[in-house]
Amino acid sequence: MHVEDVFRLNQGRAVMPVGRIERGCVRTGDQVEIIGFGGGAVVPVGAVEVCRRRTDEARAGMNVGLLLPGTAASAVERGQVLAAPGSVSEHVGFAADITLLSDEEGGADVHTGDRLQFHLRAAVVMGHVALSQGGDTLPPLHMGAVVVTLERPVALEEGQPFVFRHHGRAAGSGVVTRLLN
Repeated sequence: MHVEDVFRLNQGRAVMPVGRIERGCVRTGDQVEIIGFGGGAVVPVGAVEVCRRRTDEARAGMNVGLLLPGTAASAVERGQVLAAPGSVSEHVGFAADITLLSDEEGGADVHTGDRLQFHLRAAVVMGHVALSQGGDTLPPLHMGAVVVTLERPVALEEGQPFVFRHHGRAAGSGVVTRLLN
């Protein structure tokens, strides 16, 4: 589940991250790992809520809240991922195929060394891009292979789609082709 929002309950003694389950299921009592932004803690699920009602289990495609009692309020934030321990890992580098928007749609030249804003699931992270094909510039409406180095580690998987912004404007989209570390 990618964390879209976090609520602090009972004067900060419990947190409830909210988001959509991408695959699998989660049950009350399961252990989940907090992945991304240097997380890594494994915590128990105290309760599962769907539409403000407690349930014993939630499955892929459902929007849920997971009550994590005893978890510090600062331990979970938007953009992190909750998953079965060891099933997903965090990375700061990846190779990707990207497609730039046209000039009319806000696309701009992307140069090796540019600092872009990457939107990966619910995470927003700044990163530097290096073109893989030997050129230093990728013009609008073109596709290219790039290597991205993020400023913060996030949960990544091969085949994961993302979008990016350049100078505050939508610039293009891409797919993770290979994880680096």
